[in-house]
Amino acid sequence: MESAYFTLGEGHTPLIKSRRIGPEAGLSHLYFKLEMVNPTGSYKDRFAAAAITDMLAQGKKRVVTCSSGNAGSALAAYCAAAGMTCQVAVFIGAPENKLKQMLAYGAAVWRIEGFGADPEISGKVFKYLKQLGSAADTELQVSSYQFNPIGMAGVEFIGRELVDQISEKQGRIDHLFCCAGGGGLLLAVYRGFQSACQEEKIDRLPAFHCVQPAGNNTIAGPLQAGTDRAQTCQSTTKIGGLQVASVLDGNDVIAACRETGGSGYLVEDEYVYEVQALLARQEGIFCEPAAAVSLAGALQAAADGKIQRDETVVSVITGSGFKDQGSVDRMLADTTCPVISFSEFIDQTA
Repeated sequence: MESAYFTLGEGHTPLIKSRRIGPEAGLSHLYFKLEMVNPTGSYKDRFAAAAITDMLAQGKKRVVTCSSGNAGSALAAYCAAAGMTCQVAVFIGAPENKLKQMLAYGAAVWRIEGFGADPEISGKVFKYLKQLGSAADTELQVSSYQFNPIGMAGVEFIGRELVDQISEKQGRIDHLFCCAGGGGLLLAVYRGFQSACQEEKIDRLPAFHCVQPAGNNTIAGPLQAGTDRAQTCQSTTKIGGLQVASVLDGNDVIAACRETGGSGYLVEDEYVYEVQALLARQEGIFCEPAAAVSLAGALQAAADGKIQRDETVVSVITGSGFKDQGSVDRMLADTTCPVISFSEFIDQTA
């Protein structure tokens, strides 16, 4: 039985200071935590590493999961490396490239109509997945504290890493922006900071801000409204990865944001696509739309005067742009790459 931590080299991702977007938005100290450099291209590798390590210790051999893409891809990869079976129920609307990535790792994948968008259907699917996951050799792996706190503990290292990284650059973080579907990412980063605070590495936590597409308003809207409970919704956003109509970790996310003086931000899909292109063209950061949501919220907060120029702001960039071909095609709709003759090449570059 394997007892060592099972890893594909996830974690220790870069923290990069904004060169152009921050200064142009009036933010002198805007940073990006680049989670898309993890082995399968997203922060979900941290979850998969912790989850598979625990399963190996228990002698389990089959993962059952549901995913909008990144968690399924991460678990499929780590299952392949560990010699496990991986079965994935996929939210409707998941980008094709994420499906192909799961299949490339050998996972069995099913797209379920209405799953992830309709709360009733999502509830039924979750109930059935729990039933499948109750088999002796199987475990249901969902990247949410509600379902798998052991796996989510792996994501907490984002917060711990940020504490160490920012101490070398800027001293402390004032505002931290995370995108949210079910809310597990923000809650994990918050708990990572809590651990660092308990160890007296920092004396206070940053203000945590939850950013969601307006079409998946389960957490950010209630935060803005001053309520303590997240809400289910009919998800209409096209931003893959954040189409989570259920509450999941939402209530705890609201509590964390309130405790730290943070808030919620709702951003339109069109603006998210604009920010995705902005990151690529002004910072050299090629991310998927969901990963641009956190920065969209930070820019909205800056425009609303909620952040002071000299405060330190971190935006967590969650996944690679290669995961969502549709958004890439959208970004490049007016761009061509024609085949030309050598003489034409000379004429156009002279």
